Amino acid sequence: MKPVNILIMSAMSLLFVSCNVKIEKVTLLKQSDFPAPPVAAVIPDTFENFGQQRIDNYFWLKEKQNSQVIDYINAENAYTETVMASTKELQQKIYDEILGRIKEDDESYPSFKDGYWYYSRSTKGKQYSTYCRRKGTMDAPEEIIFDVNQMAEGKPAFIFRGYSISPDNSKAAYFYNETGSYAEFKLKIKDLASGEEVGFTVDGAASVAWANDNKTLFYSLIDQTLRSSRIIRQQLDQATGELVYEEKDARFGTYVYGTKTKDYIFITSSSSTTSEERYIYADRPTDNFKVFLPRIQDVEYSVYPHKEKFFLRYKDRENLNSMIYEMPLTSYEDRSTWKVFLPHSKDVRIENIDIQKDYVTLELRNNGLTEIQVKPVQGGEAKTIAFPEPVYSATLSGNPEYDAVTFRYTYTSLNRPNTLYEYNIETGETTKLKEQEIPSGFNPDDYTVERLWATAPDGVKIPMAIVYKKDRKKDGSNPALLYSYGSYGYSSDVYFSASMFSLIDRGFVYGIAQIRGGSDLGEQWYEDGKLLYKKNTFTDFIACSELLINEGYTSANKLAAMGGSAGGLLMGAIANMRPDLYQTIVAQVPFVDVINTMLDDTLPLTTGEYEEWGNPNEEEYYNYILSYSPYDNIKAQDYPNILVTGGINDSQVLFHEPTKYVAKLRSLKTDDNILLLHMNMDSGHGGATGRYESIKDTAFEFAFILNRVGIEK
Repeated sequence: MKPVNILIMSAMSLLFVSCNVKIEKVTLLKQSDFPAPPVAAVIPDTFENFGQQRIDNYFWLKEKQNSQVIDYINAENAYTETVMASTKELQQKIYDEILGRIKEDDESYPSFKDGYWYYSRSTKGKQYSTYCRRKGTMDAPEEIIFDVNQMAEGKPAFIFRGYSISPDNSKAAYFYNETGSYAEFKLKIKDLASGEEVGFTVDGAASVAWANDNKTLFYSLIDQTLRSSRIIRQQLDQATGELVYEEKDARFGTYVYGTKTKDYIFITSSSSTTSEERYIYADRPTDNFKVFLPRIQDVEYSVYPHKEKFFLRYKDRENLNSMIYEMPLTSYEDRSTWKVFLPHSKDVRIENIDIQKDYVTLELRNNGLTEIQVKPVQGGEAKTIAFPEPVYSATLSGNPEYDAVTFRYTYTSLNRPNTLYEYNIETGETTKLKEQEIPSGFNPDDYTVERLWATAPDGVKIPMAIVYKKDRKKDGSNPALLYSYGSYGYSSDVYFSASMFSLIDRGFVYGIAQIRGGSDLGEQWYEDGKLLYKKNTFTDFIACSELLINEGYTSANKLAAMGGSAGGLLMGAIANMRPDLYQTIVAQVPFVDVINTMLDDTLPLTTGEYEEWGNPNEEEYYNYILSYSPYDNIKAQDYPNILVTGGINDSQVLFHEPTKYVAKLRSLKTDDNILLLHMNMDSGHGGATGRYESIKDTAFEFAFILNRVGIEK
């Protein structure tokens, strides 16, 4: 290997700031007021595609086992600590504020399933939750299923992804990891009476389902690209399992699940545009799986079994927002037996479905807002739960009990804490079960919430929700933070953020832009922000930013932007396209090296992502991706203040993407603004895994934003 020479500042030099700098004036400091930042060696790698040559000077930074790569990252982290040293007091203050808005000793509202009440609780001073249950009544003795604090003790990172209880309530299959990765988990089985581990352990499991014999499990396994590709059947006393299905198409992932009625086990295979289901009876785990409906390109469907019929959520190119059919349990292959239960609407997207004995509950999205409906299984008029506020989010929680006549939903808005409700379908009564408590106090009437509509360059109206203190004037003097995601059809819903009020109460206008690439205004909204229309995502966000400035909510020298993962790609794109609009950008675990990543089919974000970004092995997509890929479009120009975060164990956006992005940006930017890399050396895509450590990460990011607009306290 060619030796790598990195111009890295010594650890000692990073401990000092220039002697003429006064700490109390740190908010006015520029990059030149600090020691020079680390500089990564330039080692050109040349790539040729479709007659075009690309030179990547920092391709070598992907070599995780290269000690010089780690040295460079450590130097960047040390530099970040130096630059942010004067904000330590502010970070602590923000941390304390956020903690003051969180009820540290808290308990979820219990949910009843198969004879037990299940709930979790958090304890003051503890990083993780404890999962519990009580048999029959909440007055029964408590059983602790998992104390995640004990499981995570002494580990720098720990993710507990959840558990599945066996049909006889005696065992729990559960997932966890100690790396902070969101794709690589261990599967274990715990006997709930003895507390002992039983059966087998699996590395790289992604889903699990119990057969009704309480001893046969089905689980999915990931491959070397972290794609869930195989389904295994295994009994508790068996040393090895049996392959029952393998998904050969690299665009598809495959998962296994049991149904609410406990009658079936399903295997689903899906890409971002196409799906297929297989099933067996849960009482007959040794049977061969049967295809429910053969896959057809650009047709997605999901099966929801009822004891008397199947409900089918169905989407194709003519029915982008989905429709629902009902069909018999037998002869459903004959499409003449299908009946439309809920027709397709070009204006209303079906988001979620829950099946109960007598009712089907639906979460729908209309004009960017969610609504909840309930329809009788046998047909008839739907009941709609109305929400009066102009901007909100409502999420259907359903009911795990098939025979229930109630269901739950959560409601939140930018100035309304999360509240859990239960709706009685027969009586029409709504009961508030639990409202998020804000111990330090909170009055929603102190804040104004608005819904604004920006105009994109192609004339399309883009919705945006904002919140700010009522005393704010629209004179351009307010600092502001605009957030969005804009990919994979994930909607950028509004929600109450206890942490965000550390900015809002300091005078910030906080906004969430519902840009194309999400499904905020229906499935077509997603289609119009992917593949060869991806740039709409970026120009939509820019249009929302311009509206905030033009309407006097803020100004370009006070506007910050934030996004993570694919939202980090958004941040990288807008930084290249319109750096003049933003004073500060926070790019969290950003997917910025799009062309290199999508050309490497050994990486997680590649083959399965072709239907989102396009296949760069085809010239049209290669040229289009290359035209916006943030890393490839960095140029010699002024950039805003930028904080880039990453995780050394990130499995979704590998650590080298934010690392090489910062290295290249440092080499080309012509401004004197601050550029920082903050790499978590213990965790992955979600940052710190414990709740207190996560709050520290948030306080760090907020302190950076506040420092850059001159707010010291």
